[in-house]
Amino acid sequence: MDSYDLLIIGGGINGTAIARDAAHRGARVLLVEKDDLAQHTSSASSKLIHGGLRYLEYYEFRLVREALKERELLLRTAPHIIRPLRFVLPHGEGMRPWWMLRAGLKLYDLLALGGSLPHARAVRRSEAALRAPLKAAKHLAVYWDAWVDDARLVVLNAVDAAERGAEIATGTELLSARREGDVWRASLSGGRNVVARAIVNAAGPWVADVLKGRLSESSDSGVRLIKGSHIIVPALYDGDQAYILQQPDGRVVFAIPYEERFTLIGTTDFPVNAPDDAQISAEEIQYLCDAANRYFTRTVGPDDLVWSYSGIRSLFDDGAQDAQAVTRDYHLELDDDPGAKLLSVFGGKITTARALAEEAMELLAVEGRKSTRSEPLPGGDISPGFNLYLDRLSAWLPPALLTRLSRAYGTRLRDLLGDAQSLDDLGRHFGAGLYEAELRYLKAHEFARTAEDVLWRRTKTGLHMNQDERRAVADYLGA
Repeated sequence: MDSYDLLIIGGGINGTAIARDAAHRGARVLLVEKDDLAQHTSSASSKLIHGGLRYLEYYEFRLVREALKERELLLRTAPHIIRPLRFVLPHGEGMRPWWMLRAGLKLYDLLALGGSLPHARAVRRSEAALRAPLKAAKHLAVYWDAWVDDARLVVLNAVDAAERGAEIATGTELLSARREGDVWRASLSGGRNVVARAIVNAAGPWVADVLKGRLSESSDSGVRLIKGSHIIVPALYDGDQAYILQQPDGRVVFAIPYEERFTLIGTTDFPVNAPDDAQISAEEIQYLCDAANRYFTRTVGPDDLVWSYSGIRSLFDDGAQDAQAVTRDYHLELDDDPGAKLLSVFGGKITTARALAEEAMELLAVEGRKSTRSEPLPGGDISPGFNLYLDRLSAWLPPALLTRLSRAYGTRLRDLLGDAQSLDDLGRHFGAGLYEAELRYLKAHEFARTAEDVLWRRTKTGLHMNQDERRAVADYLGA
C-alpha cells in the first residue's frame, strides 16, 4: 500500500498550490481530483490577479495587502500567463462620491508598497481612446492590476509539483478515509488504497461534503456557496484596457478584453444551495448585459452571447447578510484530533493561493525551504535568450499562433515544438491554430485527457472553432 505525507483532495488552485509547496519542501504528496484540474471554480474566475479594490469598502485591509504582495510575486514568477492590465473606472451621477473613489485608489496604491505597476491617476483629456467606447462619464480614473489564464495557473502548479515528485491523480475520487492512530487509511476510486500522515481537504465547493460524507468529521466552520457567472460577447470596444463598471445595486462588473475578438463580462454573486448549481440563469445573463449597456455605446443582448460559464465559490461564512459582502479571505482549519492531521480549506481567491499554501505548510509543520516565493512556475524563466528563440520562430510560425503559444507555455514552448521547423512538422491541424503536436504535449505533460480539457481549459481554442473542428479533437483524444 502506497504511503504519503500528504493526501490532498481537490485539483483547483488551492489544492495544486499546496501540492507544489509541499513537493518543494520534499514531502511525499498525492493529489486526487475526481474530474480535471481546474474543471470547476478555478477556471470560472474573472481571470484577474488583483488586490481587490472593492474589498476596501469592507475593511479587508489585510487581504488586500497580501493579495497585492502576491500579485507582485506572480508577475515575476509567471510572466508568460500573467500580464499587467489597465483598468478604466468611469464615474457618474448616483455612484460613490468621486473623492471616495480617488481616496480608495490612493489607498490601493499605498497598500501595494512600491509594486512594479503604475499608480492610479485621472484619465487625461488626450486619452480619447479610453473615453471613446463609453457613454457620457463625468470623471474617469485608471489603475492597474493583472490578467491571468486561471486554468493554466492551476495546471502549472500541478506540473511543478509533479516534477518535484508529487503524484497528481486526475479522474480519481476519494471514496472514504478513516483515522488509524497517526495515519489515515483512504480508499480511492479504481480500487486503490493509500496511507497518509495528513489529509488536506481542498475540495472547494465540496469541502463540507468531503468532511461529513467521506471523512465522517465535523467542523466549526461554515461555508457560503456563491455562484459567479460570466458571459463572453463580440468585442464591445477597441483597445487592451479593461473597464470596472459600478452598478446601481452597489456591485461592480468587469469588462475585459478576451481572446483578441471578445469582451468578457462578469461577475454575478448569487447564493446557491449545492455545489453542482453552476449553471448561468437567464436572469444573470440579462443582468450582465444591462451592466454593460449602462456604460458602452455598443450595446449587447442575450442573443449576442458567444459563450458563458459559471462557477461556485465556497466562501468562509463570516455571517455577512449580502453575498457580495461575504469575505473573500481564506480560513484554514486544523482539527484538534491528536492522531493523523486533517486540514480543511475554506474560501480563498486565486491571487492568494500561494500564500495560503505556505500557511498550510506551517500549520501542518511541513519543514523545508519557502522556495515558491522566488522560483518561477514552469515556463516562467523568461530571459533575453528566449526572446531570441521567439524571433527565430517568427520565420515560420504565424504571429497570432506564436503569441498564443508563447503566452501559454513560456520557455516550455521549446519542449512542445521540439525540432519542428515548419507547420507541417506539427502534424494535423484541427483548426484555430491547434496542431497535433500541442495535443500530444498536453496529454504527456499537462494531465489533459479529454477535448474539454484541451479546448476550454489548457487552451481557449474552443472559442474559435466550429462544432466539426471540436468534434475532431474529441475523436482524436477518444473523449
